[in-house]
Amino acid sequence: MAEENTVYIGRKPTMNYVLAVVMQFNSGSGEVVIRARGRNISLAVDVAEIVRNRFILDSKVKDIQISTEKMTGDDGRTVNVSVIEIYLTK
Repeated sequence: MAEENTVYIGRKPTMNYVLAVVMQFNSGSGEVVIRARGRNISLAVDVAEIVRNRFILDSKVKDIQISTEKMTGDDGRTVNVSVIEIYLTK
């Protein structure tokens, strides 16, 4: 999946990410990936559901990938962080 079709979920309000996904679809993308790590996973699910149920009614969840990334914390310890990628298609 190309990087330009990926929306990374962070700390912004939910609607910012919903609008980013809608703009990707409106600019001609047939598939958009919503990607989140750790505590933002539930926000990614919310974004996908808002897009599907309120904005782009003909969009569908094509695939959901889950994985774990190893990250190094500020104190030098290695931590496992969960990752989700939700693939939406139109």
